[in-house]
Amino acid sequence: MAEPNKKKLSGKVAIITGGASGIGEAAARLLADHGASMVVIADIQDQVGQDVATSIGTNKCSYVHCDVTKEEQVKSLVEWTVQSFGKLDIMFSNAGILGSSEQTVLDLDLSAFDHLFAINVRGMATCVKYAARAMVEGGVRGSIVCTASVGGSRGFRMRTDYTMSKHAVVGLVRAASVQLGGHGIRVNSVSPYGVATPMTMNVYNKSAEEVESLYEPNMTLKGVATKARNIADAVLFLACDESAVVTGHDLVVDGGFLTR
Repeated sequence: MAEPNKKKLSGKVAIITGGASGIGEAAARLLADHGASMVVIADIQDQVGQDVATSIGTNKCSYVHCDVTKEEQVKSLVEWTVQSFGKLDIMFSNAGILGSSEQTVLDLDLSAFDHLFAINVRGMATCVKYAARAMVEGGVRGSIVCTASVGGSRGFRMRTDYTMSKHAVVGLVRAASVQLGGHGIRVNSVSPYGVATPMTMNVYNKSAEEVESLYEPNMTLKGVATKARNIADAVLFLACDESAVVTGHDLVVDGGFLTR
């Protein structure tokens, strides 16, 4: 039996926001490995992002500074990508924060709320808007993937603003998939649970192993820890032709957390 073709994204041009570390970095490396002709990493961590792009190879990966809360920066990111590489096939809108707030709705800090929503919701919508426009104008049957969370499917005892923001991401995906389907553009989300990224390690002030040990008891699937690469694998599936008729879907990668 012939070995399956590994290059699932041959000739594709992709943007990954929040691509300098964690899930975004893992996705950048995986998409490049699978034949993407160019992966554009967009982030605010300039030195880290440039180092990742260099390690992947400047012939197939570029770094662009982009703060997703700034609409003009997102617009410029997409325009530069299309002008430089001819098109945009894939947008992985991944930039987001967990936030440091563990407040309930009774003592919600609305200043922190506004900051988190500016990134997780407004920034996400801005990325989808400009990626979709570029795909429609270029006649590209593209794929847009957003990072949601298991927090978009249930409530928690705290982190009210984060939970609300991820519900909004799932709502964005459902609306955009209906509105863009006529253009052949697919819009989906991936919802992780419990990944030990630099962001979560910083929030909890714990090592990767310690963060994983916090999440593992809540997973029904035992003997494994969810890695950034596992989420990247889901993104690859949603970005490539293997999911050609999948749209408006929230792909949960949670080791069985939501089945509890």
